Amino acid sequence: MNRRFFITTTGAAVAGSLLSTGAQAATSITLDQAPLPYPPEALEPHIDATTMNIHFGKHHVAYITNLKKALDEAKLETSNVVELISGISKLPEAVQTAVRNNGGGHVNHTWFWQWMAPAGSGATAPEGKLGEAIQSSFGSVDDFKKLFSEAAAKRFGSGWAWLIVKADGKLAVTSTPNQDNPLMKGVVADSDLGTPILGLDVWEHAYYLKYQNKRPDYVSAWWNVVNWDAVAKGYSAAKA
Repeated sequence: MNRRFFITTTGAAVAGSLLSTGAQAATSITLDQAPLPYPPEALEPHIDATTMNIHFGKHHVAYITNLKKALDEAKLETSNVVELISGISKLPEAVQTAVRNNGGGHVNHTWFWQWMAPAGSGATAPEGKLGEAIQSSFGSVDDFKKLFSEAAAKRFGSGWAWLIVKADGKLAVTSTPNQDNPLMKGVVADSDLGTPILGLDVWEHAYYLKYQNKRPDYVSAWWNVVNWDAVAKGYSAAKA
């Protein structure tokens, strides 16, 4: 079995165990950086343009560059980084750390940009089936936001807070360190596995220029730019 065949088939098999068919179709991410869906200043005043330019143009680009280098050195190829990180435990051990850090960083940031939109440009709260599921799972939207905000604020060091759809279709809030993603079977705890439909970057590079050490203020402001329409689409895909 050549290495290219290994990475594409094994990754897809593991991804399929966590993602529904609809979710797999909706979550393909290549090794290229997609354009930012809005101008870098569009999230002002909640997230400043300087941070967005550095975050998107420097940090995200670095994850992609380092991932490509690691795959080249290991003579591996992939057409879908979501499948790659989902099957991380099946990859050659020598490349697992690089894929975990940089593949995770690429996927997490690609979705992060999509999960935000200029304030007032769409739904201001979860609606429809997503809204119903959040109320059923957490009691109310406010209770969900409180739980999610606590997960983000209390994540020690760098990492992410997540809203995920678990294998049984239920919603859960969790957090992971560094660039770990809830799709990383064999890396994150089984209780944290699921399909992410919303995530918040709590690395200092995501907020420090504007909010300094006041992470809770950043988390609170971020709710103003959540793209609930995108979250709802992700929920529908994960349930398909």
